[in-house]
Amino acid sequence: MTKRATLALACGEIFEGVSCGAEGEARGEVVFNTAHTGYQEILTDPSYIGQLVTFTVAEVGNYGVHLRDGQASRPQAGGFISRRVCREPSNWRSEISLPDYLAQNGIVGIEGIDTRRLVRVLRSAGAQPGIIDTSGATAQALIERAKSIPSMEGQDLASKVSTRESYAWTEGSEKIERDAAGASGQTRRVIVVDFGVKRGILRQLVDVGCAVTVVPSNTSADWILAQKPDGVMLSNGPGDPAAVLGADKQAAALIGKVPLMGICLGHQILSLALGGRTYKLKFGHRGANHPVRELAGGHIDLTSQNHGFAADPKSLEGRAEITHINLNDGTVEGLAVREAKMFAVQYHPEDSPGPHDSRYLFRRFADLIDEQGPRSRA
Repeated sequence: MTKRATLALACGEIFEGVSCGAEGEARGEVVFNTAHTGYQEILTDPSYIGQLVTFTVAEVGNYGVHLRDGQASRPQAGGFISRRVCREPSNWRSEISLPDYLAQNGIVGIEGIDTRRLVRVLRSAGAQPGIIDTSGATAQALIERAKSIPSMEGQDLASKVSTRESYAWTEGSEKIERDAAGASGQTRRVIVVDFGVKRGILRQLVDVGCAVTVVPSNTSADWILAQKPDGVMLSNGPGDPAAVLGADKQAAALIGKVPLMGICLGHQILSLALGGRTYKLKFGHRGANHPVRELAGGHIDLTSQNHGFAADPKSLEGRAEITHINLNDGTVEGLAVREAKMFAVQYHPEDSPGPHDSRYLFRRFADLIDEQGPRSRA
């Protein structure tokens, strides 16, 4: 028996559909992702904490869920929104259907709504606070409750999803355990500061020959440098970069001291550390087909993206080199301070999900480390 569900937006829009997943209520910022595949990687991306994700593709769940494909141990998104969900997946790797996976992990979802209309609303009005409800509450009551949901601006969500203890990561993209010398026989000791890191990033670092240690987001720069790493990466993560307590000061203390790479939230934090500013995008960039141009050579990558904030290019003038731009809207997608051996990108070079065009950036980071040479650990 199907159970009715309602999606209510703070702007007053109501969508009636069918419950998919757990029953109850889900609150958060309603956003949309245009990727045609990779629903599991999207739902398990820690950057989606506090967000209700709308999938614009006509049907999701066709190939089921294979647990190893997750970017975290369980779904991280606050809620699930779709036009149609497949309940009988067809794929030899499938271990569980998407609806059952959502239900088992307590993720409230809704299907059967007009997602095209919803996306038009979000593009016009911007990402909206919203509620998915299966209790039968009135539309007006849900709208009023949606209005009380706080904006993403000012929220330090990265500190909430970060690991509490340091750990080593040794699994590559093909589930090959690497030793400390890595795949290439070289020792590159890399510390990843976890603001909500995806497993795909860690796997790509292992693939290029890095021995990876993941540390909490509030780890001091002094402690990180005392470990004498060969490189440091600032990871992706959710929420407002300007609200992540102490992150800009931590990053500023690392710049110029060790080869440094930032991804997504890490890119934004490095922008702040350099004295720049960030701002909230109207509806964000979330999808697997965003064209990005590398300005130095004109090379264009199709990229996987998931962010709601961006760096202000004017605030970075004289502080950093803008290296990449988004060809859809001209926003900053990459920066570098070459003399400090630091670079960062706004998009996700590890794909997961999406195209592989930008994986070379992990090799670029490894080459940067090799140029620096191993740090003495005496």
